[in-house]
Amino acid sequence: MRNYKKSVLFMTLFTLFSVQIYAQEWKEVSVPGRITHVQPMTGLVLWKDQARQLNSKYGQTIQLEFAYLLPNKVVKGCKQDGTIQYDWTSFEALLNDIASRKHQAVIRVRYENPDNDEVNASVKGSTAVPEYIKKRGDYHETFHKNGDGPTYYADWRNAELKRFTLQFYTDLAERYAHDRRLAFLETGFGHWSEYHIYGTEYKLGVNFPDMDFQTRFIQHLNKVLNGRIEWGISIDAASKDHSPVGNNAALMQAGFGLFDDSFMSSTHEIGSGDGYSEQKWQRIASNNRWKKDFAGGEIAYSSRNEQQNFLNPTGMYGHTWEDMAKKYHITFMLANNAPGSRYAQPARFMQASLATGYRFAIKKCESNGRATRVTITNKGVAPFYYDAWLTIGEKRSSVSLKNLSPGEERVVEIPDVPTSTKRLTIVSDRILPSQEIEFDGFTASNDPTGIESVEDSGGSEQGTAYTIDGKKITDPYYKGLIIKRGRKYMQR
Repeated sequence: MRNYKKSVLFMTLFTLFSVQIYAQEWKEVSVPGRITHVQPMTGLVLWKDQARQLNSKYGQTIQLEFAYLLPNKVVKGCKQDGTIQYDWTSFEALLNDIASRKHQAVIRVRYENPDNDEVNASVKGSTAVPEYIKKRGDYHETFHKNGDGPTYYADWRNAELKRFTLQFYTDLAERYAHDRRLAFLETGFGHWSEYHIYGTEYKLGVNFPDMDFQTRFIQHLNKVLNGRIEWGISIDAASKDHSPVGNNAALMQAGFGLFDDSFMSSTHEIGSGDGYSEQKWQRIASNNRWKKDFAGGEIAYSSRNEQQNFLNPTGMYGHTWEDMAKKYHITFMLANNAPGSRYAQPARFMQASLATGYRFAIKKCESNGRATRVTITNKGVAPFYYDAWLTIGEKRSSVSLKNLSPGEERVVEIPDVPTSTKRLTIVSDRILPSQEIEFDGFTASNDPTGIESVEDSGGSEQGTAYTIDGKKITDPYYKGLIIKRGRKYMQR
């Protein structure tokens, strides 16, 4: 009897131990998924008014819209103790308008806008400096009728203008930190905040901030914006004659992104022009800045047809859009004058947007019955610059996908397993509820569905490809389940 009890106890313990071992065994599981649309916070960009007008035709080809934030439009005064008085109503309406189209905003703050009557309909080139500062007796703007048009310049001799400028970004950060409607913030000085005043003589400390204040400005924004709002300055800040950034190792470590207002111009590249812009990129982005901070900008306007021609599949000035987006790790690019032109019809516009930013792909997925382990990579040209998590149901991975560089892999675990009602997804608290971060899925080696995996639909597997519901696939970037020659493939 005693031996029988021992045998039963032994078998029970063996069974429990076997079950525990079996439960801890990791097995591959398939994860369906494919990228079907432009990813949040990436792509070509339209001005908000243009985006509204073209929404029915181009709304699915973009995720971002551009607009200015003029300080004088939201600042109503200043109290005796220095507290700035705001009315954010107009800016809130702007953000809500953009979000209503399921897009996010790229916002640029500026003071100077040559030949523009947005601030004052009767005075072209008026600055967007708040009215309470303009009324001060010690504030005196300068004027120049330069090549960009008549322009008034903020008075950088004025102490209150300097104080206000720093405080404005502090208040902006406090109010809009982690706001889903705001993707990226651009800032700077000079014409359109692009760090230049072409056609006008630089008078540092008068019509352009002196080196000391520029240094304080970058340091201040690095303090109040980092970790809250991704922000950037123009590549023209690399110009050593009127900017301290390129000569200051500490400033070069600040967390600012970059925008280029003349991207793909005829003189942009060293190999096909004088390399004016490329040299600035090399100087100010030499520390692989793109791995942590965005690269963006605007297609050049130096000739009438650049915005209309940059999407020519054969290239412009010897370079294709896809090659340039990859070379500079572009996340977004303003191309407002392109829609409707020969090379910027909606299908091509979407294709060009998909050539920017991140592109997540699952390389491996395993489960042990209690948790899921995923190896994920980025097949795009730039990282995702905010936190994002692989999620099953309500349970997130502890490791974020933020700053996962192209070609790199990251292994994450989620304390749950996917089911028919709990899919594996990617979530971020910085995108709109109407937006979705997609990924290319994974097919397990033991998947019984008979689906094969291919990297590219070309090569030895020539032929027309169709979706699972029989629609012909024309998008060369299409990823996911396809049917070709009567066989099913998971195209990666």
